[in-house]
Amino acid sequence: MSAKQKPNRIKPRLPRGFADRGAAEIAATRRMTETIRAVYERYGFEPVETPAIEFTEALGKFLPDQDRPNEGVFSFQDDDEQWLSLRYDLTAPLARYVAENFDALPKPYRSYRAGYVFRNEKPGPGRFRQFMQFDADTVGSASPAADAEMCMMAADALEALGIPRGSYVIKVNNRKVLDGVMESIGLAGNENAGKRLAVLRAIDKYDRLGVDGVQALLGEGRKDESGDYTQGAKLTEDQTLAIVEFIFSGANSQGQFSKQGSLPLTRSTLPSAFSVRKFDNAGRVKNLRTLFPKNATYNEGLDELQAIAAIAANFDPEGTVISVDPSVIRGLEYYTGPVYEAELTFEIKDDKGRPVRFGSVGGGGRYDGLIGRFRAEPVPATGFSIGVSRLQSALTALGKLGAEKETGPVVVTVFDRERIADYQRMVTALRNAGIRAELYLGNPKNFGNQLKYADRRNSPCVVIQGGDEKARGEVQIKDLILGAEIAGLSTERDDYLRKQAEAQFAVPEADLVRAVREVLSRHR
Repeated sequence: MSAKQKPNRIKPRLPRGFADRGAAEIAATRRMTETIRAVYERYGFEPVETPAIEFTEALGKFLPDQDRPNEGVFSFQDDDEQWLSLRYDLTAPLARYVAENFDALPKPYRSYRAGYVFRNEKPGPGRFRQFMQFDADTVGSASPAADAEMCMMAADALEALGIPRGSYVIKVNNRKVLDGVMESIGLAGNENAGKRLAVLRAIDKYDRLGVDGVQALLGEGRKDESGDYTQGAKLTEDQTLAIVEFIFSGANSQGQFSKQGSLPLTRSTLPSAFSVRKFDNAGRVKNLRTLFPKNATYNEGLDELQAIAAIAANFDPEGTVISVDPSVIRGLEYYTGPVYEAELTFEIKDDKGRPVRFGSVGGGGRYDGLIGRFRAEPVPATGFSIGVSRLQSALTALGKLGAEKETGPVVVTVFDRERIADYQRMVTALRNAGIRAELYLGNPKNFGNQLKYADRRNSPCVVIQGGDEKARGEVQIKDLILGAEIAGLSTERDDYLRKQAEAQFAVPEADLVRAVREVLSRHR
């Protein structure tokens, strides 16, 4: 007789780039999103919700830096041969929603929404294919005040979450400024699209790589510490120097770029050509104006930056919280004007004692052309998105968002399986009084296992009624939190006995709800 073939079992495994989340992490996310929601509503924004799936053509092709199918989006074909995609952000679906309901919405239309977004890209450490964002957008206003408000609201949200001033910065730049720089150094036109993208990628790495790293990426290329080589933009030396001068002239702690006599501006002499000074936003914009004074696009962008800085000055007089910074790029291609990025500036230590900086935890900008794709008229819009998943990791590391378990339900134990209806009646009484409660539904034979279950559920107390208690019309209440504290004490006998009496006591069954409430009130 042949041996029986073993059934093929499916191996439980999680797809790369995705993560399971337990109760503690979900509870922490809920506390965090409720805090953000309160700030957004204080600014007058109202909720809206869009589905996770949209027509692919409605999302557009805006994802940057993709060399994978579907432009980095998860897509599939419906049975009517229409292409559908999982949303890659919350802004493109909002644009579709506003265009579809344009006449019914007040303008400006101020809304917020939270949800998961999906990226069909190669996952890596800290880089997921599914993550949560929390967005706020103002549609129908071209005023710089709308952009300034986004930055102020982002700052208020971070501070409400416990991140103090000095531990974050909201950096502001303008796509028109960047476009003007490209035009001025001869990189305009479709034929230079690839080179422009390489330049923007290099500028975006300034905070991490410094001026030397940016210069290498603007030139032939750069090899990192692992030995991986990144191809450079292959700019001329004059083009490279113009880009570096642009970055330094508006940097937070690097001052003006000044030619000293006939000093040749080469890669070796460039750093010495800068004087290290501190500038406020007005000073940074003033420095930047000297670079490409004849370029209209560049100066239009600087005018917008100046207006945002002036409005934000009421919120941040010194310009240290909302800071003009020409190194801010933002990858999505639909941005048309001001762009902003929220960056955490503090460092923590990893498991090996190495310094770790979280960097960007949110960003946004003005996207005046996105809604206009659906309509025959331009529609101005601006928005900001908080990366909830990334910010949650930072808040946990900072100790501002504990991952501790929330208090679980009261567990009603089962002594006699023939009296399940009696025990269920107790559970119902607790629930009707607004108390989280559950009936133990496992095997009631071993009472110790019921108490172990309650401990694992982080229950504050359990309800016990055996035959003797039933005959007396009583229930026993066992305070598990106080019981755990007593177990670790070696105190005087009288104190120990008093606490032990508080940890488990009998009450008339009619007083069950009152007694449980008293236990819960001890531990709030």
